[in-house]
Amino acid sequence: MNTEALINEHNYIFNTIFLLFSGALVMWMAAGFSMLEAGLVRSKNTTEILTKNILLYALACIVFQIIGFDIMYQQNETAGWLPSFGFGIESTPEGATQSREVDFFFQVVFVATAMSIVSGAVAERMKLSAFLIFAIFMTGLIYPIGGYWTWGAGFLGASVEDGGIGFSDFAGSGIVHLAGAMAALSGVILLGPRKGRYSSKGVKAMPGANMPLVALGTFILWMGWLGFNGGSQLTLNSMDDANAVGKIFVNTNAAAAGGALTAYLLSTLIFGKADLTLIVNGALAGLVTVTAAPDSPSPTLAIVFGSIGSSVAFFSIRFFDKIKIDDPVGAISVHGAAGILGVMLVPFTKDVSFLTQFIGIATLCVWVFGSSFIVWLVINKLLGIRISEQEEYDGADISECGIESYPEFVGGKN
Repeated sequence: MNTEALINEHNYIFNTIFLLFSGALVMWMAAGFSMLEAGLVRSKNTTEILTKNILLYALACIVFQIIGFDIMYQQNETAGWLPSFGFGIESTPEGATQSREVDFFFQVVFVATAMSIVSGAVAERMKLSAFLIFAIFMTGLIYPIGGYWTWGAGFLGASVEDGGIGFSDFAGSGIVHLAGAMAALSGVILLGPRKGRYSSKGVKAMPGANMPLVALGTFILWMGWLGFNGGSQLTLNSMDDANAVGKIFVNTNAAAAGGALTAYLLSTLIFGKADLTLIVNGALAGLVTVTAAPDSPSPTLAIVFGSIGSSVAFFSIRFFDKIKIDDPVGAISVHGAAGILGVMLVPFTKDVSFLTQFIGIATLCVWVFGSSFIVWLVINKLLGIRISEQEEYDGADISECGIESYPEFVGGKN
């Protein structure tokens, strides 16, 4: 074996290990979302939200494997609007830096992340069956087409020389997080708020059942995000790649820290209390914001970006409550508002125009919101998407799963 072939083989091995390890970290985020959402919903809805998170991950893996991956990443890449439609995972082309199977594993956990965002926003009043049917369309068609336009060499992400506009979103502030938020927003609008959430007296607090789970879920997500952003470097062939991954880790961590502290200061100044739920969402908003370009700002600037993202999400949560858009976990604000901000901050550190970034955001919002709204509407007409008022009062654990998470406390049973 000649020297060049040996180097290529070693690079292939390193890239494979790097992406598989990063993908495993991102998969761990599924546990983070599960714990975060389980802590933020009321105790009578805990089993259902956990069931939802496990099943959405399983569905995402199967549906994206069968159809979504081939739509999003095509070997005959052209900068167009419409991808070709195929099934399964094609064979690895000669000269690739890692196998198609490894690419699939790293990307499927991103798809599951987008769907997890929807899970929290529609919590406590959506039918499990309706959610799972929507998950099939989201992971098999809606997300992959948006992903093809951006990461799959479609008209948004391709360079100007290749017929695209050069939209830049390194690890998915828009492609993953904003997409999840838009799918969630369309569903929440049709679904309506939880019973008793809004009245002429204002917003009724419906506190989550388990703050330790909220804190645990946050740290799991914080850790998993290092793989989310770091793995998006995609290769580990050189010292430059290694340095880039190190910078991405530091910036990702810095943005989360800045977001958490900013939310603490805002919470203390406005409410006089250190609200854990707002601090948690501040950290996550910081992570979402830096995800669009974790490889380019300085660590100090990453703190600033995370702080701005946290502030935007903080006031966005209050805004949605004012217009009576009920989001139990703040997912639409954290992933949507901060996602938009993150994409629009990219021109401050990379050679890309604000107009290009805006076109990318507008396209993703229109596509995901519009297509999701149609799917939700059809499901609602055919099956209904909301549980009954009595089932909501008793809790989705009983009506949807038949198992209470805390039977000793909720039902008073032995």
